[in-house]
Amino acid sequence: MYKSPYQEVQQYLGQDWDDFQHLFGGSTASDIPLLDKANRFIHAHGGKKLRPLFTLLIARALRGTCNERVVRCAAASELLHTATLLHDDVADNAPTRRGAPTVMALYSPTTAVLLGDFWLSRAMNLIIDHPDKRVLHIFAKCLGDLAEGEMIQLEKARKADTTEADYRRIIYCKTTSLFEAAMVSAAYSVDAGEAEVACCRQYAFHIGQAFQMMDDLLDYSPELSTGKPAGQDLLEKKITLPLFGVFSRAPGKVVREIRRRLQDPDPELVPDVFALVRQYDALGYARAQLAEEVRQAVEALAPVPASEAKDYLTELAGLMAVRTA
Repeated sequence: MYKSPYQEVQQYLGQDWDDFQHLFGGSTASDIPLLDKANRFIHAHGGKKLRPLFTLLIARALRGTCNERVVRCAAASELLHTATLLHDDVADNAPTRRGAPTVMALYSPTTAVLLGDFWLSRAMNLIIDHPDKRVLHIFAKCLGDLAEGEMIQLEKARKADTTEADYRRIIYCKTTSLFEAAMVSAAYSVDAGEAEVACCRQYAFHIGQAFQMMDDLLDYSPELSTGKPAGQDLLEKKITLPLFGVFSRAPGKVVREIRRRLQDPDPELVPDVFALVRQYDALGYARAQLAEEVRQAVEALAPVPASEAKDYLTELAGLMAVRTA
């Protein structure tokens, strides 16, 4: 039977992965019927659980084993990630996610927001007693980054004046910060030294940036089934890496016209921009930057001793540039 690379890593992690799954699943238990029903729906429609995967792998790469503190950080990262998705769906008025209805669509926006708050509280409950207070600090910083990223994106969408520096800051806040919290907390949990923590932080940074860049590339790939309509970012006034590829190569008047139309998107904006993306090979521009993030992620692992866990970290970095959905 075929196993995806992610399933292979889960199998390699063995009992550590089982311990994470058990803790993650049990952390949202509730005797409130509506809450319990919504929680079970979310668990049944979960994603790849990449952040806890990286958390456990980093600990294995540094010390060859995981401990209870690492497992708690892994579960906290996935709880926090899920909480942000619940809130994002309300902010974006999204009817579906990963091909399934969102909690907001099934129940109500209020339910989704409260459920996100519940999952967030469960995440923090797992780490609040961690003996290394830096773990609590890095997750708290992540929460602030997530909120700031959303606010910057809202402000920039309203003005349609996002720069590439703005874009990188937004994706750091909204995506990369949680990858950092997940992996650096693992390093803290196994008593890693400063140099080891720095390696993990650099690896996590480039993984997070690459992950979001690839996600933004997929929005310009109508031939792929990604669970959301191609061009959705444009309709939401979000300027992402492929569009910066157009901006870097098209005449100034073309760039000014796109920015003007982004302030009030019309039905023809998506096909018109997609045509420009093809004309100026904007996806090639975006893929080159994505490849550089992957290269730097792998390079960050150089000081880490050779191991099967390190091999998987290297392989997962490469997958950031080739995932199809």
